[in-house]
Amino acid sequence: DQPIIGTEMGSTVTTRGIYEKDTIKGYVPDQDITAPWWASRAEEWWTLAANNDFWLGGFIWTGMDYRGEPTPYQWPNINSHFGVMDMCGFPKNIYHYYKSWWTDKDVLHISPHWNFREKGPGWNKPKGDPVDVWVNTNADNVELFLNGKSLGKKDMPRNSHLKWTVNYEPGKLEAIAYKNGKRLYQKVETTGMPFEVVVTPYKTTILADGKDATVLNITVLDREGREVPDADNLIKFSIEGPGKIIGVGNGDPSSHEPDKCVEGMCQRTLFNGKCQVIIQAGTETGMIKFEAKATGLWSGGTDIQTISPESINKVTVDSKYRLTTEQVKPVEVGKMLGADISFLPELEIRGMQFSDNGIEKDAIQILKDHGFNYVRLRIFNNPARDSGYSPGKGFCDLENTKKMAKRVKAAGMKLLLDFHYSDYWADPGKQYKPVAWRNLSFEDLKKAVYDYTREVMQQLKEQGTTPDMVQVGNEINHGIIWPEGNVSNFDGLAQLINAGTKAVKDIDPSVVMMLHVALGGQNDESVFFIDNMIARGVHFDVIGESYYPKWHGTLEDLETNLEDLSRRYNRDVIVVEYSHRKEEVNKLAFEVPGGRGKGTCIWEPLSTWEKFFDDKGKANDLLKLYDEISKKYLKD
Repeated sequence: DQPIIGTEMGSTVTTRGIYEKDTIKGYVPDQDITAPWWASRAEEWWTLAANNDFWLGGFIWTGMDYRGEPTPYQWPNINSHFGVMDMCGFPKNIYHYYKSWWTDKDVLHISPHWNFREKGPGWNKPKGDPVDVWVNTNADNVELFLNGKSLGKKDMPRNSHLKWTVNYEPGKLEAIAYKNGKRLYQKVETTGMPFEVVVTPYKTTILADGKDATVLNITVLDREGREVPDADNLIKFSIEGPGKIIGVGNGDPSSHEPDKCVEGMCQRTLFNGKCQVIIQAGTETGMIKFEAKATGLWSGGTDIQTISPESINKVTVDSKYRLTTEQVKPVEVGKMLGADISFLPELEIRGMQFSDNGIEKDAIQILKDHGFNYVRLRIFNNPARDSGYSPGKGFCDLENTKKMAKRVKAAGMKLLLDFHYSDYWADPGKQYKPVAWRNLSFEDLKKAVYDYTREVMQQLKEQGTTPDMVQVGNEINHGIIWPEGNVSNFDGLAQLINAGTKAVKDIDPSVVMMLHVALGGQNDESVFFIDNMIARGVHFDVIGESYYPKWHGTLEDLETNLEDLSRRYNRDVIVVEYSHRKEEVNKLAFEVPGGRGKGTCIWEPLSTWEKFFDDKGKANDLLKLYDEISKKYLKD
């Protein structure tokens, strides 16, 4: 009657992104099919453990690959294949098997990728070569499609996987699954050739203590923005500013490229579409500029702010802008299916007219017809300046914002107002101070923020268009109103935010306050920033995150971040900027545990990136996705 637990289980060997055994290069297939004679496949041991009450479970060998023990090979293979992740932490397919049965998250994963051009049909073979397609999921059943044609529907055996043998042809492989009546969807596509290098940093603010570091993942996209899973380009790295590259890698167990490189000569080859860089801060504050280049491709890059450790320890609060007891009471955050359409007046001035199913309508009404209930508007201080956002025209100034607010409210929609506190765009890479505020002392600058914010709110209230939600600053993880409000000066930043928040609450205490950062998949930095804001008395009701896959990580990164922030701070969360992966982002944003996920706000869908309308204003199928999204998530 003694329970048991496995202390080293599995020891399954796989190589990320490899689908045929290669004894020359020292690779094994990235599926749960290979184990040493003394070990077992993942499905073998876990099926036994899961089905026997006396078996408490086990610890897999191993979580990540490691140097040495290159089972089943020898030198020149240089590290193990045992991990469910490779040496860089990139997941292998077996990772998704364990995730299916060890978590309560919805899992639907297709492998392999679909870039087997050499296996396709040709002049000498009418059919493509057979490819084993694996699906890892915890759904009840799965139907697989190739280029729209069903390859059959199968029930999912518990603690197992599904497999189809498919004659390869380029295109799109899709899986539709149902779990307790809920529809899950996943796809893999044949991509084009590499076009652009993408750099995804996992922290963009680090301490200038000579120790703190950040991981940057490197991938490449094709012309349609799809990650190329079999890319092998050589990527060269350059860095400027108070930091250094301390390591590079790609997870290839047979790579003999140096992990440490001579300054100015850092590079790494992509291994099945991925490589990685680690940057460490020096002891000076400032901005690190990192760039990744490959021959013939658009380069990628990122900026990393280094800040003094002493700036964190110093905490001061200006009592002049403290909120009253009434003003700090939590405000209920309703569900948002929103769109930032601040470009609309500019598009209309150019003569663009919008139509849906052949019927011409106001773009705002078309969005409402497809389930949208919120509009986000950005506002600049003086955008008409020569150096402003809209020289001589003043789009997105107070007067234009008032006109748009009237249209939004007349359509029966809610309004999110986004203060940039600049004459120009404000984001993590730039937070330029309005020209009119340039020579103010810090005390006068805080007063200017308060007075300006209050005046905007007052005028909107007087015309009956008080915003339902306000964000004091746009994507503020590197600060607002530089230099006083730079993230290197948390006290100054928080005091400026508090001045703006106080002005909003003085006009209407019921307005929902959003804290907006551009860190969709960067959990460590999100926590670091929010902790420092809370320590300095910054008030907010909801956390807003931007999520663009090029800069903010994977969908799993986003999911982890939203769940952690909502639980850690007992606050609601909204993905307040996104464009791509519409269905997936909305699913994650609305399905945060505990009902804390309040939705999304897509950025400029009228005319930008994956837009809802063609160049003549005619609605396309992307807009129709929101019929189902709104029905699913706004039904109550």
